[in-house]
Amino acid sequence: MAYLLYTLLLALLLEWFDRKLIAKFQNRVGPHYTGPAGILQPLADVLKLLSKESVVPEGTDRLMFTLSPLLAFTIICTATAFVPLLGYRGLVSLEGDVILVLALLTLYLLVIYTAGASSSSRFSLIGATRAALMLLGFEIPLMLSCLSVAASSGSFRISEIAAKAQPRLLGIHALGFLVYLVAAQAELDRQPFDIPEAETEIVSGWLVEYSGWRLAIFRLSKDIELVLLTGLAVALFIGGGPNVPLQGFELAIATPVFLIKQLLVVFILSLIRASFGRLRIDQFIGVGWRALIPASFLYLVIAALVA
Repeated sequence: MAYLLYTLLLALLLEWFDRKLIAKFQNRVGPHYTGPAGILQPLADVLKLLSKESVVPEGTDRLMFTLSPLLAFTIICTATAFVPLLGYRGLVSLEGDVILVLALLTLYLLVIYTAGASSSSRFSLIGATRAALMLLGFEIPLMLSCLSVAASSGSFRISEIAAKAQPRLLGIHALGFLVYLVAAQAELDRQPFDIPEAETEIVSGWLVEYSGWRLAIFRLSKDIELVLLTGLAVALFIGGGPNVPLQGFELAIATPVFLIKQLLVVFILSLIRASFGRLRIDQFIGVGWRALIPASFLYLVIAALVA
């Protein structure tokens, strides 16, 4: 329970940090009314949505429409439990959990497609179709970049890779980190890869029919996904924490170190988000299939050879 509470609080913190960074990059103020420097604004937004009426439009598959946000939240929280956010290990750690987390991410994107396809709006269906294209174009390089790190480190357990505390940002691993960042930006539906929602084109896309508590759960799931993907980046590429147990000082030392590294990854993702406009659908597919997938296969081959 404590791990889940920390994950939720961390998700709201990273959202606030991201919004403040975007505002700074774009010469805006950002949230500043609710709490010191607006730090409570993400929590206020969630509470606001929870207090609003949740409407189910006519012609919608009501069962899938309701189950989709609950499934998304459950899947993403389960995947986050394997990331060592607190101390030396994650809440759960087992051999091959890198593969399990990637499989859960794929299920999460399938739930997003189901959420859009179950709605009665054409905008929702278009957004769901774009999300499926994102799954095909960017899930492969994300998986290959993570599996390449696991193969080169000799372990497929996230906590063991993170505990080695060996930053993998130089040489061939720099290519893998770059591939991971771009794929993660697409997984999070963030500019320039926010075409599944695209408010100026398809009115929030697959989310357009959601409101109230259903929308709140989806938004919170997206924030937790940011925690998951930045946590994976730290654990796999930057080095999660010390390489020996800290004899009772894990929470006091390892957790702040891991958090600082997560904030660094959020800074990079926010800089990308603030620097580029939205890609067209053909450009979106081209980046995935013509650039990221070949680069990720190259990274996998070289990482396997030098392991």
